[in-house]
Amino acid sequence: MSEAATESRSNATEYTVSEISGALKRTVEDAFGNVRVRGEISGYRGPHSSGHAYFALKDDRARIEAVVWKTTMARLKFRPEEGMEVIASGRLTTYPGKSNYQIVIDNLEPAGAGALMALLEDRKRRLQAEGLFDAGRLQIVDDD
Repeated sequence: MSEAATESRSNATEYTVSEISGALKRTVEDAFGNVRVRGEISGYRGPHSSGHAYFALKDDRARIEAVVWKTTMARLKFRPEEGMEVIASGRLTTYPGKSNYQIVIDNLEPAGAGALMALLEDRKRRLQAEGLFDAGRLQIVDDD
């Protein structure tokens, strides 16, 4: 079959790879500008020497790649860890070089009161191990 015959049978619009990647990026970013995503941290890698962290958020049926830039990592109130359930706030975007999408995280918080209590208990254990709660270090202030 000739090339002309093949072209005439299809009336689909032809795009370059870059054109379709750009159109998908605009569509995803327009439709999902700011989102909150709840999931479990999986495959945690970071922070790298660049200061960025990479991982996936997953649930029992799907996963989405995630990135936390260095400036955001510095503002987080806790360090993300493998297996931790979190709520990530950010924006969805695509990475055309690999034909995938990801969430660029602007804020990360533990999911639920149980997760927050576990973080507080862990912090308390670490501070106790440093001796910060020893009786000799405590000062009692009398307001009278």
